[in-house]
Amino acid sequence: MTHTSTTHEVLAVVFQVRGVDAGSEARSGKPELHVLLWQRALDPERGKWSLPGGRLRDDEDLTSSVRRQLAEKVDLRELAHLEQLAVFSDPHRVPGVRTIASTFLGLVPSPATPELPPDTRWHPVSELPPMAFDHGPMVEHARNRLVAKLSYTNIGFALAPEEFALSTLRDIYSAALGHQVDVTNLQRVLERRKVITRTGNTVRSGRHGGRPAALYRFTESRYRVTDEFAALRPPG
Repeated sequence: MTHTSTTHEVLAVVFQVRGVDAGSEARSGKPELHVLLWQRALDPERGKWSLPGGRLRDDEDLTSSVRRQLAEKVDLRELAHLEQLAVFSDPHRVPGVRTIASTFLGLVPSPATPELPPDTRWHPVSELPPMAFDHGPMVEHARNRLVAKLSYTNIGFALAPEEFALSTLRDIYSAALGHQVDVTNLQRVLERRKVITRTGNTVRSGRHGGRPAALYRFTESRYRVTDEFAALRPPG
């Protein structure tokens, strides 16, 4: 079938590490990387889960469009980082009029709790529900880009709270990377690159007392490359 017209949509892969308690050394659950999805109420693919987004208007650029649609459809105002990722242009990726999709990576810090509509939920990336169209591969592609960027940039600032114990930061990096991270190595690497610094504050003690852990913060909340050849690899 020959396509006589083409439309363009923008879709956001929004991640957050959930299950993190930044204000205490206690855990609020197993930290895990989640992605924001909404459930389709109409055909095609009724009942399946989709990335938030929609059609690009004639009077807007891609970034303005994705920000507008996240604000309108999901009321997501706590986005700490947003960047364009990839273009999906298979002629048959959706039924009907040929639709090209541009994907964006969005990050929400822990422990923010954006207010979501009833049809929108956070889902663990490791256990995605039935996904509409090619949205599953889009999530996988975005996760791979996030993993790479955690190694050579300071993008962790967009997943972390304003202040955090090193154990909390380790949990966030481990959840996002998909493998355990050694807290001492993480501290050494990020301090050497001047990515994190001590705040002078300490975390409140848990039930068992002990020496309170020092609190850290990211030195800046603007994305930058810190070591273009670095890689945070799994242990062993």
